[in-house]
Amino acid sequence: MSDKGTKAPVEDCSVMLSRVSNHLKMGIVGLPNVGKSTLFNLLTKQQVSAENYPFCTIEPNKAHVIIPDNRLSLLKEVYKSSNIINAYLEVVDIAGLVKGASEGEGLGNKFLSHIYAVDGIYHVCRIFDNEEVTHVEGDVNPIRDMEIIQSELLAKDLEIVEKKLEPARRLARADKTKRGEVDILEKIYSHLESKTEIRYGSWTAKEIEVLRTLQLITSKPVIYLVNMSENDFKNQKNRWLPKIKTWIEERSKDVIIPFSAALEEKLFNMTPEEKDAYCKENKVRSMLPRIIKQGFNALNLINFFTCGPKEVRAWTVHKGAKAPQAAGVIHGDFEKYFIKVEVVKFKDLEEFGSESGVKSQGKLLSQGKNYVVDDGDICLFRHNAGGAKK
Repeated sequence: MSDKGTKAPVEDCSVMLSRVSNHLKMGIVGLPNVGKSTLFNLLTKQQVSAENYPFCTIEPNKAHVIIPDNRLSLLKEVYKSSNIINAYLEVVDIAGLVKGASEGEGLGNKFLSHIYAVDGIYHVCRIFDNEEVTHVEGDVNPIRDMEIIQSELLAKDLEIVEKKLEPARRLARADKTKRGEVDILEKIYSHLESKTEIRYGSWTAKEIEVLRTLQLITSKPVIYLVNMSENDFKNQKNRWLPKIKTWIEERSKDVIIPFSAALEEKLFNMTPEEKDAYCKENKVRSMLPRIIKQGFNALNLINFFTCGPKEVRAWTVHKGAKAPQAAGVIHGDFEKYFIKVEVVKFKDLEEFGSESGVKSQGKLLSQGKNYVVDDGDICLFRHNAGGAKK
């Protein structure tokens, strides 16, 4: 098979394979009783069931999580705005996986279909010992647990590709011009059969086109969340941490975030003053803001802002979006009748203190339809929707 074309660097593969959309979802995945539903409750400030037994969660729970962004406070002050509206990330709490799920064990294919429907994965693994919290495999061993998840997701992807292969082969026998797609599918199948996730591969532009149509589970970006006891988290010591780091680094550059659900629950129930005092005394901090932000980044999303006396608002677009697409997030007619966008860079506003200060320095940008929006851009879209410019 010809391998001509541009190849994606391994670390960028999941970004290149992701859906181009402004409304993407992170799914919380892991074995039963590792802290998935507890994390979901903490992130979303909801109270879904988080009991000590397998399959406590059956149908996925979904919620919007506010994305913390310190820039909004400065914008509110500069523009004398009455209100702040944050961007959000949609998070899905998915039922716990067990060994053999791809063959129907536990919730089986129902579980795997829920993962298939999200765009990125928070993979929660447990390294805390607690006799009161049962482990579905009988003991704590996160390497084994991660390999179980890996094996089941690979098996599901193999099944998906296999179902595409035979019809493609039949079509290619009748039409030789279709042989190229068969070659690509066979390469993808061999890659998965070698027990390597799709996002760890190196793919040509044509192969990426086919992979985008498949949206395989192992092509999705993954953030590993390592759930520790409060004491281990405070000391940043646990015998499993270096082993997990080695296991992941041998495969990829996936992000690893140690956290303690027990500590986060404790902090969650404190007043802001109590929380600050406890964190300072124990030299700890909540990892929830980092978890949220890393999920947002993993999905290849950015924020731009609109500002005025009524509100300062963060809007979400896919990285690489052009100005008309960004305008369309606010209103479809803004994209349709787009004229131009006036842009203030956040760093310039921070430096010069006001929009007029930015303008006096010649830093106010006026851009057309090919302008690619950057994270942190403050945008005023000019259009003639409804016969009026706004």
